[in-house]
Amino acid sequence: MERMWAPEGPLDVGGILGPHQHGGGDPTFRRTPDAAVWRTSRTPLGPGTLRITAGGGTVRGQAWGPGAEWLLDTLPALLGADDDPAGFVLHHPLLKEVVRRHRVPRIGRSGRVMEALVPAVLEQKVVGQEAWRAWRWLLRRYGEAAPGPAPEGMRVVPEAAVWRRIPAWDWHRSGAEAVRARTIATAAWHAEKLESAKDSAEADRLLRALPGIGVWTSAEVRQRAFGDPDAVSVGDFHLAKIVGYALTGEKTDDAGMMRLLEPYEGHRHRATIVIGLSGLRPPARGPRNSVRDYRAF
Repeated sequence: MERMWAPEGPLDVGGILGPHQHGGGDPTFRRTPDAAVWRTSRTPLGPGTLRITAGGGTVRGQAWGPGAEWLLDTLPALLGADDDPAGFVLHHPLLKEVVRRHRVPRIGRSGRVMEALVPAVLEQKVVGQEAWRAWRWLLRRYGEAAPGPAPEGMRVVPEAAVWRRIPAWDWHRSGAEAVRARTIATAAWHAEKLESAKDSAEADRLLRALPGIGVWTSAEVRQRAFGDPDAVSVGDFHLAKIVGYALTGEKTDDAGMMRLLEPYEGHRHRATIVIGLSGLRPPARGPRNSVRDYRAF
């Protein structure tokens, strides 16, 4: 199936879809040399593969599999059509300069909670490479082959029932320890309720009622599944330091970050995206966190 869509104004397809990619070898996401972005999803109608290209002010979506129609119906939302940045008022010279160069970033929404939740849990309190390694292993072992002419190796995330019955030894083989495995399995038991949340606020309440899911994980999920422009990843290892350094020249903690972001309430996540586009980072001091490997334990 195919759909042509003309967005209002220029659209950075790669930038909008980037948050849905978890590491360079993500089996659910691929960028190909022809400037296409491929993405798989387990939709309410079943698995599907989506290929997106843009040019001449038009976005072309092609989709395969039982979920093809759903993927094309929600293509504009995935690319930020429902996002309203009108209330995003720039108060800081840095943000004004970044927006002048890059435009106000739009935030898309996938509408799929579990697809955002599993990698977010895997990324809890570990370096990215460790989490992405586990995500790749689990998708290759338990994911479904992507429908259609998808690039080799692409997979669709498993159904909730599959996440619930992954044995402990396979979690260990993936490199995810028991705490994160238990959090994902528990969430999978409540997948139907999570997927039916009517908005980001309800999703936040449902997510944080589950053991092992706190403010950071909930925000990471709602940014992607609901396109929430105000869901700040409080508790992130790097974010508060980056925001503080970019806006004041000094690193800060989560409380300090939230004070700095107060003028952008309603768009605080969007403000952190703009700050990230500035490229400003505090000077690195000391060794980086090492990549652990639970498979050797």
